[in-house]
Amino acid sequence: MARGQTRYVRREVFADPKYNQVLVTQFVNTIMREGKKSLAEKIFYQCLEIIQKQMQQDGVAIFQKAVNNVKPMLEVKSRRVGGANYQIPMEVSSSRRTSLAIRWLVHFAKERKGKSMSERMADEIMAAYKNEGGAIKKRNDLQKMAEANRAFAHFRY
Repeated sequence: MARGQTRYVRREVFADPKYNQVLVTQFVNTIMREGKKSLAEKIFYQCLEIIQKQMQQDGVAIFQKAVNNVKPMLEVKSRRVGGANYQIPMEVSSSRRTSLAIRWLVHFAKERKGKSMSERMADEIMAAYKNEGGAIKKRNDLQKMAEANRAFAHFRY
């Protein structure tokens, strides 16, 4: 193998101790800042409690459905062909779908005004569950852009 072409080995993510789910751990790790995992867990667990109180359903099931609603199927990648840059629609791998969905949920929860972080997170997750909110809008915009650039799909590599 040539220099600089070593393959990245994906780290194994362990299941969450409370709900025994890898998706919860990934979400908590995305919330976490400066290594303060216990604070991130506290925020997320409070968020799930708020969701359970407001929707009278299992918080983890609602969270999983929200993440699945936000997952994008297509994205565009820039590719230089013959001196011009084209936005080429590409399918998104399953691990990238999940990480994008989680990242968008956390980002748009942080952008919401007022309240505590757990309340903003709960609001964003419930909005995504109902196919509303900033993360869903981001997914739809990305899908529309990929659809608009479908003519350049033959440049796919």
